[in-house]
Amino acid sequence: GCTLDGKLYPFGEIARTENCFRCSCSQEAMRCCSLFHTPTSYDKENCKVVFNKKSCDYDVVLKSDPSKECFVFSRV
Repeated sequence: GCTLDGKLYPFGEIARTENCFRCSCSQEAMRCCSLFHTPTSYDKENCKVVFNKKSCDYDVVLKSDPSKECFVFSRV
């Protein structure tokens, strides 16, 4: 298998690791790509970015009230 962040994964396709990556594990290498997109354009003065491990994505929420989401113009 392959080891990533101290955890052993079996050979083959891994749909989702504990740290929100999709990977392919072979005897030659382990290749991974992220399942999340980083917010780049949003109201940085009133909002903050918080990683949501359950949904494997970033939430952009109001600094004054984190229960309310902010509008995101773009992600990368």
